[in-house]
Amino acid sequence: MHSWFAQPRSDVVYLLLELRQETGYVLHHAQKLLAVLAASLFTAGCSTLPPAGIHPVGNFSLTRYNGNWYEIARLDHSFERGLTDVSAGYSQNSDGSIRVLNRGYDVGSGRWKQAQCRALFNFDPQTASLKVSFFGPFCGGYHVVALDPDYRWALVAGNDRNYLWILARERQLPVEVRNALLQQARSLGFDTNQLIWVSHSRGQP
Repeated sequence: MHSWFAQPRSDVVYLLLELRQETGYVLHHAQKLLAVLAASLFTAGCSTLPPAGIHPVGNFSLTRYNGNWYEIARLDHSFERGLTDVSAGYSQNSDGSIRVLNRGYDVGSGRWKQAQCRALFNFDPQTASLKVSFFGPFCGGYHVVALDPDYRWALVAGNDRNYLWILARERQLPVEVRNALLQQARSLGFDTNQLIWVSHSRGQP
């Protein structure tokens, strides 16, 4: 999302992602999905703007941001629960949208999982605020709130303060950078004590 970035109605999108990631699924999965969708008809939304007090960085360059990023830390959520070795690749589509390919290793199943999505800018392309869509109306916000001048690391917020990612071009961050990002995240109202620090011990498939 960094990686798995569609936050609204996470139960619905999580089921959709699971179905998409599996090559075959049985009937009870489909029945469960339909039940959740029926319960969500009046609550599904597509809020993609940053939370109050969160300001995406300006002078943003998508060309420089494109490429592979490793997930260093995250606030846990259903999309990535149990995943290690998480990364996200960004590239520009011919229609001007952004292709995002998220990948992670599911320790429970012993398998790699991936999800592809499409992102568009909420404002102008120089403002690092995106809406990311996995399935039509199911989308969420992706807001870069801190960015290294050389695009070596990024602090990314979601639609609210339950979603936060620290990303980097390398699998590890220098301690002083990590501490600075944690301090900035705390100043923005995020509970950094709940961050999960992602292990990267496997090569990408």
